[in-house]
Amino acid sequence: MSESSPLHEQLWAPWRLAYIVTTDDKPKHDCFLCHYQGEENDLENLVISRGEQTISVLNRFPYNNGHLLVAPNHHKAGLDELTEDELVGCMQEVQRLTAILKTVMNPDGFNIGLNLGRVAGAGLPGHLHWHIVPRWNGDTNFMPVLADVKVIPQSLNALWELLNVEMSRN
Repeated sequence: MSESSPLHEQLWAPWRLAYIVTTDDKPKHDCFLCHYQGEENDLENLVISRGEQTISVLNRFPYNNGHLLVAPNHHKAGLDELTEDELVGCMQEVQRLTAILKTVMNPDGFNIGLNLGRVAGAGLPGHLHWHIVPRWNGDTNFMPVLADVKVIPQSLNALWELLNVEMSRN
């Protein structure tokens, strides 16, 4: 790689540092989902919904525009730890938020799932949560292919406002 024709360009993304510097030795109680339960600043915390069984937030480090997380209110790591009410509540919230995203963002499809355990990709392995990721035809363009960069075209605050307007109608 010569300086005149670099193979790798740098992209300044200082908001990613908080994700990169996380460590495995954090205390178990250091869970942002549990922390948000006791706070009321939903915009700052990107909380979009609170239910009897669930809390739902915008992913601070999204894979795509509209990437949401749905979690049970209680700090539980595995599906087998959830009560029937918690499991049903989470799935109903995933269903509801998918419909809202479809209305306000008009995606062509969704990736919906969860990662159980750190080796499976869970960034917060102690608190189970579902990912809802809207997808559009062509949402993988030349940027990730040529530059290993993903472009998210909407700010988290603008998305939070958009979803809250739609949710207040329901």
